Amino acid sequence: MQHSLLTGRADSCYWFGMQNETRFIEWQHHAEGPEKAPIFPDGCRDLLIIRNTDGPVDIVLTGLDFRPRIADLRPGVRITGYRLRPGAALSPKALEAVAADTSRAQAIVEEECGGHTGLDDAIAALAAPCATPGAAARDLGVSIRTMQRLFLNRRLPPPDFWRLLARARHAAALLATTAPLADIADRCGFSDQAHMTREFVRWFGLSPGHLRRNTAIIGLLSQPALGNWTGEQISTR
Repeated sequence: MQHSLLTGRADSCYWFGMQNETRFIEWQHHAEGPEKAPIFPDGCRDLLIIRNTDGPVDIVLTGLDFRPRIADLRPGVRITGYRLRPGAALSPKALEAVAADTSRAQAIVEEECGGHTGLDDAIAALAAPCATPGAAARDLGVSIRTMQRLFLNRRLPPPDFWRLLARARHAAALLATTAPLADIADRCGFSDQAHMTREFVRWFGLSPGHLRRNTAIIGLLSQPALGNWTGEQISTR
């Protein structure tokens, strides 16, 4: 769920984990007035601790987004968010523990989001530039069917969700350069520019040309998530 680390301007942001194995990112946001926050698919879930002006605290574990949408934020709301690495989730027990004591949220998330797993390897292989299902499976040393079962057994979207979304995010990051759209489409593995345009509209609700003129959204799509989780420079070679 691509918040802004909510609208592209999180008030603060902190990485947790060893270098190149970031487990989660903590972020803060305060809506001083009413806001309409664009949310884009990014392969990540966020744990949200939402403090409303009228007193109650809401604990929300977001789902994975498949289409862009808008979230309405009320004036004065304060959000502490924990963006989990791509594909990761929290158990019901962990959510109950956070609800019981929000001051322990960071420790609870850190305990739940343990070390590197086979799922992390699979998502990284699928998110690699110009990845194909066959190439990703070979990198993992398994069959395509075994790779598919890895996601199915965890009730996650199939491999193509991760591969196609990562490809679109790679291309979106390149819009910040001066590269022609046709070159970006070719370098990121789209069949042609029209194919890239269809995928952009699917995932981001905008054509590449319109998105290129919206630097705020490009910045939002460049935040750490699927395809660039460790903060490394996105590359297509």
